[in-house]
Parts: sequence; structure tokens; C-alpha cells
Amino acid sequence: MNPTETEETTGATESTELTEKDTKAAAGSAERGAGTTDAAAAADAAEADGAGSNDAEDADARDTDGAEAGPRATGLGSAAAGVVAAGLGVVALSGTWAGRVAAERQTLIGQIKTAQGGTPAQQIAAVYGNAWHTTALVNGVFALLALIVGVTVLALPQKAGWVRAFAVAGVVLGVLGVIVSAGMYFDLFLGMPTAGSGS
Repeated sequence: MNPTETEETTGATESTELTEKDTKAAAGSAERGAGTTDAAAAADAAEADGAGSNDAEDADARDTDGAEAGPRATGLGSAAAGVVAAGLGVVALSGTWAGRVAAERQTLIGQIKTAQGGTPAQQIAAVYGNAWHTTALVNGVFALLALIVGVTVLALPQKAGWVRAFAVAGVVLGVLGVIVSAGMYFDLFLGMPTAGSGS
């Protein structure tokens, strides 16, 4: 082999090696570029997921606040209504200031009507009977209110145990008050006094 052919072969080999090195370097750069692109895409996706999670957390927090505010208001109203129901039931059984005033008014009206005369039965009915019936009527109204409020509280959601207890007490006392008031009004427990008798 002559020197010229040897030089040409060596040059071709070096050119081939240089070409292969350039190709590998270009491929490595492309891979690194692709890796960088993938990393950037992954980072962008992570940021998007984080933003979505934050928005979801904010929405959940708002929903939670709203859900907590609703039951809290409902629970406060139920508690107050339960106590009111029990109080109305007690008042219906023990008597009220309004009932006493109404009864005294009826007594005065009866005295005025019978001042010019009247049979003993009429005087008893006007002075005593009307006042008695008026007291029973007023107490019955309070008992009915206690019953209505108590049943309403029991129908509401989000009740604590003690609120339910007060509501049940209001219902029971309301029922008893209605029974007692009805018996008083219709003279079922005690009959009207009659002239010439001590009862």
C-alpha cells in the first residue's frame, strides 16, 4: 500500500469517528433537552395540581364554614324554643298573671251586672263562673302554645340531647295543661256552686 492510500484511509477513518462523535453529542443534547422539557412539564403540572388543590381546599373551607354556621344557628334556635316550650308548660299549669287579671275583670263585670238584682244562680255564674272559665281559657292558650312549640322543636334537625329533653317536657306539660284547662272550663273536675249548698 502506498503512502497516499494510507493517508486517505486514515483521513476517512478520522472523519467517520468525528461524525459518530458529533452524532452522539447531538443525541445527548437532544436527550438532555428532552429531559429538561419533561422536567419543566412535570413542574408545571405539579404547580397546576397544587393550585387546583388549594382552590379545592378553599372551596371545602367555605363549604365547611357555611355548613357549620347553618347548624349552629339552627341549634341555638332549637335550644331557645325548647326552653320556652317547657316554661310555657309550667306557666299553663301554675297560672299566669294574664289569667288572673282577666278573671278579676270578669268578676267585676259580673258584680256590675248583678248589682241591680238577680237570682242566686245568676249571681254565682256571673261573679264566680265566668271568672273561673276565663282563667281556664287563658291557661289553655298557654298550654296549647307550649305543645305547639315543643312539637316544632322535636321536628327540627340538629338537636342536642338536653334540647330534646326540654322539648319533650314542654310537650308533656302542654298536654297536661290542655287537659286541666278543658276540665276547668267545662266544669269536669269541680262543678259550679249552687245556691243553698256549701259546695
